[in-house]
Amino acid sequence: MTPWERFATVARGGQADRVPVALIVDSPWLPGYADIDTLDYFLREDEWLRINLALLDRFPEVAWIPGFWIEYGMAAEPSAFGARVQWNHDSPPSIEAAPGGLAALVNLDPPNPQEHGLMPLVLQRYADAEKRLGLEIKMVAARGPMAIGSWVVGAADFLLGLMTEPEASHRFMDILTTTIIAWLKAQLAALRAPEGIMLLDDIVGMVSPQTFEEFVRPYYTRIFAAFPGLIKVYHNDTPCPKLVEPIATLGFDVFNFSHTMDIATVQARMPNIALMGNVPPLDLMVRGTPEQVEQWARECIQKTGGRGLILSAGGGASPGTRAECIDALVAARTGAIEIAATRTQSRPPPTRI
Repeated sequence: MTPWERFATVARGGQADRVPVALIVDSPWLPGYADIDTLDYFLREDEWLRINLALLDRFPEVAWIPGFWIEYGMAAEPSAFGARVQWNHDSPPSIEAAPGGLAALVNLDPPNPQEHGLMPLVLQRYADAEKRLGLEIKMVAARGPMAIGSWVVGAADFLLGLMTEPEASHRFMDILTTTIIAWLKAQLAALRAPEGIMLLDDIVGMVSPQTFEEFVRPYYTRIFAAFPGLIKVYHNDTPCPKLVEPIATLGFDVFNFSHTMDIATVQARMPNIALMGNVPPLDLMVRGTPEQVEQWARECIQKTGGRGLILSAGGGASPGTRAECIDALVAARTGAIEIAATRTQSRPPPTRI
């Protein structure tokens, strides 16, 4: 099986020939790893192609998620709502909140991915990239409504608005959700044979269970339900043990979550979801030794029995993630099939609520 086939098999509830290894990688890590100016990484398509293709040769056992990701840090979606983008040579761009706050945004028409902000540039590059790559890009990605809302309004004002201006906040969440669905569909349409989507939103982990039910559930279930038949990955590495069971019912297949949450406990509380993790991305993948990474990864395999597990960092690849630590993730799979064989309980079929 290829790395993608292993990832897809486990994401869909099956058993691969070995535990998959996958990493979320984008512009916080890749320019530094390749020793290139971040603006050159964004602007020079030949360098972008070279760097992303080289990952396949250097790490042939790793699935890169979403893989050949055309992104400009967090900027694509907020730029379509009028947020100002500040570009940097040594890091992804930073985002300044749009003028006027929530009151200026609630009556906007949803941005058109074909016309607004940086989104049309991403779509054009996807269409060109597949031609130049000679292979299929399997997954596309978007930030979630609360993440985009926090960038566009400002995190403190956005979260405060959920409490003090619930009606306006619901209107804005509806606009954001409509935009995200259209944005993901436009990206999928630019590719030949995509198989999955990824939604990234850490802000969800910061809210109470009550706020989750009012402002998260209706919009996130709507997003995931808009893509039947596709693999759906949700990234949220904010520690949120109080929300594990509610999150599990949103309608996605793979959960990438914080390493501070015990993987065995999370598996017990969301048994129908494939878990993508759970090695500390900064303390071990950047600052640790390969031996420490391998030991932690082996513990992930042992705690889960290798069932429904995709070995990864407990979050995206942090700046400075070391190649030898990625190698250690791969090495940790030795004996994984034997470990998994000791767990005879089969994974129940996915359910959707």
